[in-house]
Parts: sequence; structure tokens; C-alpha cells
Amino acid sequence: MEKRKLSLYDICNMSFGYLGIQMGFALQNANASRILQIFGADVHSLSWFWIVAPLTGLIVQPIIGHYSDRTWTRFGRRKPYFLIGSVLAAFGLIFMPLSAALTAFMPALWVGAGMLMIMDASFNIAMEPFRALVADLLPSDQRTLGFSVQTIMIGLGAVIGSWLPYALSNWFGISNEALPGEVPYHLILSFIIGAAVLIGAVLWTVSTTKEYSPAELEAFDKAKGIVHEEESSSLMNIFADFKNMPTTMKQLGWVQFFSWFALFGMWVFATPAIAHHVYNLPLEDTSSKTYQEAGDWVGIIFGVYNAISAIFAFFLPYIAKKIGRKSTHTFSLIVGGIGLISVYFAPSPNWLILSMVGVGIAWASILAMPYAILSGSIPAKKMGVYMGIFNFFIVIPQIINAIIGGPIVKYVYGGNPIYAIVASGVAFLIAALFVSRVKDEDDTIKI
Repeated sequence: MEKRKLSLYDICNMSFGYLGIQMGFALQNANASRILQIFGADVHSLSWFWIVAPLTGLIVQPIIGHYSDRTWTRFGRRKPYFLIGSVLAAFGLIFMPLSAALTAFMPALWVGAGMLMIMDASFNIAMEPFRALVADLLPSDQRTLGFSVQTIMIGLGAVIGSWLPYALSNWFGISNEALPGEVPYHLILSFIIGAAVLIGAVLWTVSTTKEYSPAELEAFDKAKGIVHEEESSSLMNIFADFKNMPTTMKQLGWVQFFSWFALFGMWVFATPAIAHHVYNLPLEDTSSKTYQEAGDWVGIIFGVYNAISAIFAFFLPYIAKKIGRKSTHTFSLIVGGIGLISVYFAPSPNWLILSMVGVGIAWASILAMPYAILSGSIPAKKMGVYMGIFNFFIVIPQIINAIIGGPIVKYVYGGNPIYAIVASGVAFLIAALFVSRVKDEDDTIKI
């Protein structure tokens, strides 16, 4: 008994909700630091506000994975979780830029930080089941395609989200100026549009995708010779699963650690680094028109790397088939590292587009290759919890970067955040070195 092959149309429907999720996530990544600075955060404290993202992921994703493995409702197994997560994320998206209107309760900066926490927790609730859904529904020889299509959806959603503030301001004439301490209207409107698209995209996946029942998934495992012993549904099982994680997951952990350490540094420090190093603004400038233009341009170049990732994802299955998934991932990380390091040498804002081409190639591979490699070493019955546990290797490096990133910028880099971007490029190169240690169970090409 084997899982049926799905058409490209069905695979796209399965991952369409991720387009909406990533649109909201991109709005957060490109603009959260900017909004927090508008509300009064200084550049050295930004990473502390961002720490809620990996902390909530560390706690939420394994729990969601554990329970989604054991959930079966008339709506399905994974779908109830990413539907609930999307509704909560939309709430955070709407109210983060409107935090100044809630100052009767607490300062705008703390309201904004609270909304960032709600968004982070909610995105984590929604994202993990989408990863598990691909592994649930596709046979092994379609998983690279499935995760690549998911990467394309992620890229398209992120391009729309990243470019939306710039488009509203420059193409539709909506003001990008505001008084000190206030969020420009084009940002507020962008977040509201992002919330609406998020809900609509997830509802499309929910209405068009049918999941296998737990009994069917167990039959697929039995056909592969995998027999599961009965166990309780206690959360304590997560610790046992962590202890017994597959060797491939442990090896991928180091690759993920340095990859996501790099990404977190880029997301947190891109706006102040580019405003200061490329636009030559003083670090304390967080409200001038030029600063808002720099922030909008960060959204544009973030959209560029996501657009490149969506394009490159089309070729990932072909490249991986020719040279192997490990070689594909190694190459992509090296190109991404070079791209981030080149930001330091950018003579003008337009140069950053070329830098982000390299980042986009790395991002496409990061979103697809580790999961395609990992899924071949995990039994279907535990796909959700192990995808959640795998998230440890994503959030722990972000937590570490959140704790040490600000002090390093302040005391080691002399207050200049551009060196945090360079350090992120070096981290990508280190991640590429660790790929050689990974054992890919399902890859037909062994290196």
C-alpha cells in the first residue's frame, strides 16, 4: 500500500495557505524592527524584542506537532491547527502598527512587542502543520517537489508582503510619512491587507485539500515494515521522542543552527544597518523621510530574495536529482553567504539587489532541502512531532542571537550593525561545511 501521487494542482492547493502565512511573516520580518524603533526602541535592544519569536517557536511547535499527530476531526488532522494559527496571526498583524492607539493600557512600545509575540506564536502554530502536511500526503519521490512548491508559495507570499508598503506609497500615493512616534499610514494599511490575504489563503487550502486518516497513515508505515507500539498521548512523550531522534536529524541540526543564526541577524539588523551604512543616516534617526525610504527599500530587497527563492525553487528538484540534495544545499548556502557579506561593500542601495540574489538562492534551499532530507528518516505516525522537534534547531540559534546580538553590536562592533550582517554571511558558510556530515536516507545520489 502506497500513497497516491498527487497532481501539481493538488500540491499547489495543499501549500497555498503558506502564501498567506508568509505574506504576513514577511511584513513582520521587514517592518517589525522599524515599527519598534518608531515606538522608541534603540538599535541595541532590537534583538531582545525579537527573542519572543524563537522562544514561542521552541515551546509551541513541538506541542502543536505532538497533538496534530494525534488529532482527527471532521476537518482533518493538520488543518484545524493552521486555521486557528492564521486567525490569531491576523489579529496580531492588524494591531501591531496600531499599538499607539492602545497607549491607555501601556506604552506603545510594549503593546507593539506584545503584538509581535502574538504574531510569532500564531505563525508557529500555523507553519509546523503545513510542513507535516506535505510529508503526510506525498510519497517519498514527490517530497522534494512538494517542499519546492511550498517554497515557491512562501516566496510569492513574501514578495507581496515585502513589497506592499513600497507599492502603496510609490504606486498608489499613500503617505509614508508620519509624526515622530507614529506609524505611517501605508504601513498600517499593508498589515491590514496582509491579515485579510492570510485568512483567505488558508481557507483555500482547508477547503481544497483532503488528508489521510490516522488508520491510512499507519497502513503506509506497516507497508514499509514500520510497526508502532501503543503509547499514551502524554506531552512527556516529546522528551522521549527528542532523545530518540533520528541520526539524520542530529546531523542536520548543525546545518540549521548556523543557517538560522544568519537569517535572524539579517532580519533584525537589516533596516538599521542599511539606513546607517548605505544611506549614511545617523543611528538615532528613526523618523526622517530618508529613514522611511530606507525602510521601504529593505522591504523591496527582502522581496527580491524571496522572489529569487520562488524562482530557484522551480529548479531545486531538477538540480537535486542531478547532483544530490546535499550538494545542492551546500552550493546554495555558499552563494547566500557571499551575498550577505557583499552588503558591506554596497556602493548604493541598488547594489543590494545583487546581494539579495545570493540570499534568495540560500533561502530557497533552506526552506526545502533540510525537510526533504529529514522526511525520509521519520515514520509517518510521528511526522508532526518530529517536524516540531526539528524546529528546536531553528529557534535555539535565534534565541542565542537574540541574547548576544545586541551586546555584540554595541560592544564589539562599535554600535555599527552592518557587521552583524557580515557575521550572518560567515554563518552561512559555516553551515555549508556541516552539510557534508549529513546522511540522506532517501537520496539516490550519495556524496
